[in-house]
Amino acid sequence: MNVMAAHPKRDVDAAPTIAAWHDRPAQLPAGRATNAISIDVEDYFQVEAFFGVIDRANWDTFECRVERNIDVILDLLATSGSRATFFTLAWIAERYPAVVRKIVANGHELASHGSDHRRADTQTYAEFFADVAHAKRVLEDLGGTEVKGYRAPSFSVMRGNLWALEALASAGYRYSSSINPIAHDNYGIPEAPRFAFHPFAGDPFLEIPVTSLRLFGRNWPCGGGGFFRLLPYPVNSAALSHVMRRDRQPCVFYFHPWEVDAGQPRIHAAGPKSRFRHYLNLRKMQPRLARLMKDYSWGRVDEIFLPSPIGATVS
Repeated sequence: MNVMAAHPKRDVDAAPTIAAWHDRPAQLPAGRATNAISIDVEDYFQVEAFFGVIDRANWDTFECRVERNIDVILDLLATSGSRATFFTLAWIAERYPAVVRKIVANGHELASHGSDHRRADTQTYAEFFADVAHAKRVLEDLGGTEVKGYRAPSFSVMRGNLWALEALASAGYRYSSSINPIAHDNYGIPEAPRFAFHPFAGDPFLEIPVTSLRLFGRNWPCGGGGFFRLLPYPVNSAALSHVMRRDRQPCVFYFHPWEVDAGQPRIHAAGPKSRFRHYLNLRKMQPRLARLMKDYSWGRVDEIFLPSPIGATVS
């Protein structure tokens, strides 16, 4: 079947200007002041830092540790009474369907991280649409619930592939969390809005950026990932508190299952920069997350940013 013929582009501006995004901020539903915590569900051998030394064709030969790591994260969330969004690779879901069912059974949001961690900016529109449509189908079939959200691997919705947002809307997603509004060597649109916005005029589809701190005329990362392991906890906490207090917006935080796994196998063939970024302070991650979940209130992305269906309530 011709995927593009079955799902034609919607009648929206497929090439939105970044400047126009600032005129379309999201209006959050009343009473949704909780921050959003999210997990990008991928294993240690699937990260972009190792793509130069690990072939996708060999992924099945590696020890997969995602089941154990998801159990650790679910325990952390349960202990703190938090709910989260799990942006999950279809590759993981197809091989470990029990992980998907456990996420849903524990009251968390199941969302998409694409099929096999291919950057959005390395694909054509047709390839990307097929990738995200496939992932949505797989996750919905296994999880038995609507998949509303998507996050691009490595925040790879960039200036040159803004069409990816239109493709996501056409594939049936209701929101994306794929733009990081900072300057980084692998990703980022620092001039993009820092908080949730509508990429297309008159369209409910949302882009929900990861949280950044505006200071000294630039945006600084404070929404998780490697920066949460790099910087001392009080620095991260102070940045998040500053955003909540000054901007009065929910924070969006993210991390990965492999970050709570200090005992994961080492990929010695990777370069020193990649090894530093990947392995830095892994032993400190779990206690830091436990403290973060205790110090702040956390919820699912969809329940914070999307309108509730008529008659529904958000707990």
